[in-house]
Amino acid sequence: MTSKTPVSDVLDRVLVLEMVRVTEAAAINAAKLIGRGDEKAADAAAVEAMRAALNELYMDGTVVIGEGERDEAPMLFIGEKVGSAIGTGPKIDIALDPLEGTTITAKNGPNALAVLAVAEHGNLLNAPDVYMDKIAVGPGYPDGVIDLNKTPTENVRSLAAAKGVEPHEIVVCVLDRPRHADLIAELRAIGVGIQLIPDGDVAGVIATTNEETGIDLYLGSGGAPEGVLAAAALRCVGGQFQGRLLFRNDDERARAAKWGVEDLNKVYKLEELAKGDCIFAATGVTDGSLLAGVKKLRSGVTTTETVVMRASSGTVRWVKSEHRL
Repeated sequence: MTSKTPVSDVLDRVLVLEMVRVTEAAAINAAKLIGRGDEKAADAAAVEAMRAALNELYMDGTVVIGEGERDEAPMLFIGEKVGSAIGTGPKIDIALDPLEGTTITAKNGPNALAVLAVAEHGNLLNAPDVYMDKIAVGPGYPDGVIDLNKTPTENVRSLAAAKGVEPHEIVVCVLDRPRHADLIAELRAIGVGIQLIPDGDVAGVIATTNEETGIDLYLGSGGAPEGVLAAAALRCVGGQFQGRLLFRNDDERARAAKWGVEDLNKVYKLEELAKGDCIFAATGVTDGSLLAGVKKLRSGVTTTETVVMRASSGTVRWVKSEHRL
């Protein structure tokens, strides 16, 4: 990290372990639908559990990244108030994805997560629910090693030079989508390794921060809300992230204007997406490269694995829990 992030007294009152309990609750409830082929039911189960857990916390919380706008999401919509002390408690902005990887969960694939980030009021970008072009690397590189305005080839060569390796030794994580066909072709033309993932680009971005994954760079487009969540994680452990909102039609441009986006071509840097002290938590729903999924043992115990991070301390905690439900 380039500078010390001040400790937030407000976030001190929303304990790190309370965030763990929230994502654990969502993951456990969603896990009941693993492999059942019903994306909507799995998502609804995660939403229901996460909302109930948030409403037990002493805070005046506002969902700034949620399941969509009020007419699209009956629970945990953008702008919804949560917490047990609305109007009196500490003001907290919340970015969440109760089930990042609904399709993954329905098909019992890897890397489905329950994800949450919190910060003081005004410190998380209120991103519209549109696509975002993203690029991310983990910590340890000089500022400016990546640039969304440069080509994928230029970014790979820049990163390789900073790492002291050849471009063909770089591994890039990309969502496996038809829209990325040209990106994948360009990367393969310069000989880089590509880790294609079926879903879950929050986990894909975070993977760049963990040397054990072997992933050096994340490239491609995915949801803007997921971009803010991933940026919150990188704020805690270091790394670089840039994102540019992508608009497919006038309706999406109007939605952006509604949320205060004036420059439609702006490249957002890490600190513009998630500022100040923040806490990020993710619990595995299905097994993945980042976290183990929810397991129900023959003894009746349910196990979960969670990673929780805080920007002010740079601390990363791996929490393995046993739940006797």
